[in-house]
Amino acid sequence: AEWLSGDFEVVLTAVKCNGYALEFAAEHLRSDREIVLEAVKQEGAVLGYASDELRGDRELVLTAVRKNASALAQTAIALRFDKEVVLTAVRTNGGALRYAADHLKADPEIIHAARHSLKS
Repeated sequence: AEWLSGDFEVVLTAVKCNGYALEFAAEHLRSDREIVLEAVKQEGAVLGYASDELRGDRELVLTAVRKNASALAQTAIALRFDKEVVLTAVRTNGGALRYAADHLKADPEIIHAARHSLKS
């Protein structure tokens, strides 16, 4: 029901069980940091359902890429230039390197981390 998707407590409980519930949350709740943080703790890839502002929230993005490196593709462009964010993502899955800013794709530490994660 539509009214449920706008209820803070209902949505918070839902995203704690399954992060993908964020997809069905009312727009104002996709801008709520607490709800989005709980969702990305479950599944980082749901970052794409968050508001533009929250996709630029560094702490939230770090949480998301630790769970699912492909969340890097959903982040604000500025965070794709952030070495720590990119390093965290490629340590989770080296394939996330493709979403990094060009200068970081050539960074020796990031390349090493990406290769290492792909080997393990």
